[in-house]
Amino acid sequence: MASEGFAHWLIVLIEALAAFFVLLLALAVVVVLAVWVADRNQTGNAVLRNFPVIGHFRYGFLRLGEFFRQYLFASDREELPFNRAQRVWVYRAAKNADTTIGFGTTRDLSAEGVPFFVNAPFPRLEGHHVPPRPVRIGPYAREPYDHAAFFNISAMSFGALSAPAVRALSHGAAKAGIWLDTGEGGLAPYHLEGGCDIVFEIGTAKYGVRTADGQLDDDRLRAICALKQVKMVSIKLAQGAKPGMGGLLPGVKVTPEIAAIRGIPVGVDSQSPNRHLDIANVPQLLDAIAHVREVGGKPTGFKAVLGDCRWLAELCDEVWQRGIESAPDFIIVDGSEGGTGAAPQTLMEGMGLPLHEALPALVDTLIAKGLRQRIKVICSGKRITAYDVAWALSMGADFVNSARGFMLALGCIQSLQCNRNTCPTGITTQNPKLQRGLVVTDKTEKVASYARNLMYEVGIIAHSCGVDDPRQLDRTHCRVVGDDGLSVPLIKLFPYPEVGAARVVGPRSTI
Repeated sequence: MASEGFAHWLIVLIEALAAFFVLLLALAVVVVLAVWVADRNQTGNAVLRNFPVIGHFRYGFLRLGEFFRQYLFASDREELPFNRAQRVWVYRAAKNADTTIGFGTTRDLSAEGVPFFVNAPFPRLEGHHVPPRPVRIGPYAREPYDHAAFFNISAMSFGALSAPAVRALSHGAAKAGIWLDTGEGGLAPYHLEGGCDIVFEIGTAKYGVRTADGQLDDDRLRAICALKQVKMVSIKLAQGAKPGMGGLLPGVKVTPEIAAIRGIPVGVDSQSPNRHLDIANVPQLLDAIAHVREVGGKPTGFKAVLGDCRWLAELCDEVWQRGIESAPDFIIVDGSEGGTGAAPQTLMEGMGLPLHEALPALVDTLIAKGLRQRIKVICSGKRITAYDVAWALSMGADFVNSARGFMLALGCIQSLQCNRNTCPTGITTQNPKLQRGLVVTDKTEKVASYARNLMYEVGIIAHSCGVDDPRQLDRTHCRVVGDDGLSVPLIKLFPYPEVGAARVVGPRSTI
């Protein structure tokens, strides 16, 4: 009897499942027919009109293609913006794991544009790397800034980044002794949480230090600069990924917290101007720098993307007319290869000079005009590995900023979803469920380890080149492969200009 009862219920279960699957099949047929009719009669898409239903697979494959390429098909040196070999190096450096390799490099050393360094025949016996010495920024400011680390965290705003990401960057920067640039979104409590040095950025909308009509609020600026952690102020003219265009913060992202930090209404779209309302020429730029430096008392400079560089020469001439103290304390040059959360593809791919042209153009202009020692040079734009940074130092940079390198250290997998609020690692999303994946205590250590290990390996390069400080690398120490597969020294490609008459200029100075 028991077996008959079991058989009975088994038959009932099978019949129920069969009915369920028949119902599902019928529903699927209805859905397919409905989609077929809709596709066949719509007028906006030729593929779907000619190939209803199955045409949708094309768009699914297009979306999945980037993931298949990343994990299954692309070689270690193939992907953009950063290939797998670069990302793996950052991940290992961030985990404080062994970054050595065996058997041989997979990097094509004969490819055009590849930089490599010239080793000294008799390097020093002591150690394997050389540490950086402090550099003084802003000698004419009330509070000059002395900073040794040459690799720091570039501008990334709270809002573009999640709160856990900013917190991890703040704590990690403090552990590594590097600075954290706030980005144009204002100073958030999360920037200050770790106790690191802060570079406060003033964007074109003047978030965080704005009046209701978008002008500079001196009282807010004075209060921010009164904070001991805030070491410098950067006036952002433009960024590499979207030169000549201000950002749009959709109202849906303007939460009460972000609105309070930025000084804008809650829930209302906030469009940044394409330039500062009060800066329309070189004299006005120097006026703004002088005003901000006077109000805040901190070293003040600006960030720009270079196109036509003649305005830099005009700026230098204006400085000499006003006096050496009127110069910007630093200039951040952002290459056109810079990234951002979202920008028009046309601007991101076709506007502004890349860093390999912009950096020497800036450095050479300052040398020729006798201001290289007075104005410190900071650069940014896809510098995430030791030889990327060493190249920039050889070309003349005093400091190198990186944003995406530190995003990778936070766990970024280059899923290319920064503009969709669906970042799977919780870095560039405001979705609390996705932010949960980013554990601040773990990522803090990875941020610090990445910075330390990169600077250590740049120190290894400098030691092998026979210099005593990474900033002593110059254009004689680095060679770049040309289109014929042979390398030429940077000094030949970019010879140093002659210094302007009767103007004293020296090498990059330390304190």
